[in-house]
Amino acid sequence: MQINDPLYGSFSLESVLVELLQSEPLERLKGVYQGGASPLVHPSWNVTRYDHSLGTMLLVKRLGASVEEQIAALLHDVSHTAFSHVVDYVFDNEQEDYHEKIFEKTVKASTIPSIVKRAGLDWEALLLKQEKWTLLEQAAPELCADRVDYTLRDMYTYGHISLPDAHRFLEQLIVHNGKMYCSNLLAAEWFVETYYKEVIGFFMDPLNVYGNDRLATLLRTALNKKVLQEANFLLRDKDILAKLSQSQDEEIHRLLQQFERPINVELGGESDKHIKTKLRLIDPSILSEGKLVPASQLSEKVATTNKAAKKRWKLEFI
Repeated sequence: MQINDPLYGSFSLESVLVELLQSEPLERLKGVYQGGASPLVHPSWNVTRYDHSLGTMLLVKRLGASVEEQIAALLHDVSHTAFSHVVDYVFDNEQEDYHEKIFEKTVKASTIPSIVKRAGLDWEALLLKQEKWTLLEQAAPELCADRVDYTLRDMYTYGHISLPDAHRFLEQLIVHNGKMYCSNLLAAEWFVETYYKEVIGFFMDPLNVYGNDRLATLLRTALNKKVLQEANFLLRDKDILAKLSQSQDEEIHRLLQQFERPINVELGGESDKHIKTKLRLIDPSILSEGKLVPASQLSEKVATTNKAAKKRWKLEFI
């Protein structure tokens, strides 16, 4: 299979990756939107978990990852529920890791183990110790393929960065000791600015805050009324919405009406819902004279931007 991606280019994929892409667990992610309630309040905010999973895999491939790490990258979000992190808000899960808690059980019950086994690989060794895949995942505030892909993909798709700018940044990524870094300070500064367009400008957009809060309330109500079961969250977004629409419950229908467009939201109004979302900071290290140095130690711009982001998060969510 030949894959063409606007961010990363054109690639031929190994057969195991093709089979996984065509499997039901990955197909389901085409119906799970990355931004939770985002497409309900703004139809063009429509990047899916499939888009991101494929992109993350292509990014590690571009950087020279093994087939094993490419598989881990492709499957890292396979247990994400319908509406992504909104389910964390339903269950007041401040770490936003519900999908990680159900990862092993979800994969084990799927066709993934047999697909991976046919390729001569051990799914548990590949997928249950993802910390060994150091291009795929790194703790914040460092770069990793997961963090870089969702930032670039969202911001390009939603018109906040240009494709040439994204390509210029990607050309300045390097791999050192199996991890991803910026080769120079200008690249790090650009990514920090872009990352906060994502986590402050997009995640904390009043329309997004409103949508995720209202959807969490709707889903919590549906669970309490037995209109939904927790297991239903492993369906697609549209499947959950269909179940809610088919309900005879008046409160459920009233809550659904809050997503009828047009939706106008202002700061300090109905959007001011204080969903407890985790703090996301970025401070990528630069390889300088053979040493890794946090960008904030070399750039007042990065240090100031991080302080401002932390202050904004505290004002909104504490």
